[in-house]
Amino acid sequence: MHLRHLALISAAALLAACSNAADVSDKVSAKVGDTVASVAKPIGADLSELPAGTYKSEQGHAYVAFQYSHQDFSRPIIRWGTTDATIVFDADTPENSTLTVNLPVADVDTGVPAWDTHIKAADFFDAETYPEITFVSTNVDQIEDGYGKLTGDLTIKGVTRPFTLEGTINKVGKNFRSGVDMFGISATGTLKRSDFGVDKYTPMADVIDIMVEVEFQKSE
Repeated sequence: MHLRHLALISAAALLAACSNAADVSDKVSAKVGDTVASVAKPIGADLSELPAGTYKSEQGHAYVAFQYSHQDFSRPIIRWGTTDATIVFDADTPENSTLTVNLPVADVDTGVPAWDTHIKAADFFDAETYPEITFVSTNVDQIEDGYGKLTGDLTIKGVTRPFTLEGTINKVGKNFRSGVDMFGISATGTLKRSDFGVDKYTPMADVIDIMVEVEFQKSE
């Protein structure tokens, strides 16, 4: 066999091998992509088992907290001692459900008495002038899957801006003592405090991570 023929055969074999490898690579990439997508979007509890009605946050198991970077040395967590939240659940069309939340600024709890006083003062939340932080939902997306986005109007220090939470319905069931219908949610969101006029020392600690863990019980 001439060297020229041998070279042509070798080149053809190499191209075929590369083509097969590319096909395998594409299939593996697609599979990995599907897996990542499924992991990124968890499936929550089945809301079809939840009766329509008004649900109130159960204060013993209601946590709204925020976390920030303290000069990159640590990430403190601050929570509210009181969370007053109400969901009006539409069982036929879950995306028409509504959520309202009221957080008394006076109940913010840093775990440090001096910081409690300062964060409630005019430098930050100014509790005397603006005693409440409120959230009123405007759009619920994909709640029928037990997971999705909740967008609404968040008001801090008299400034109202759209804010989005992403969360999961953890469980739908009944309170094991009272038999009252209930469900629990976990949700997170991110905002810039300077957008709401809470801008002391910014740009340090401007990005705030919001964490929500609340159990709701039927009130009617």
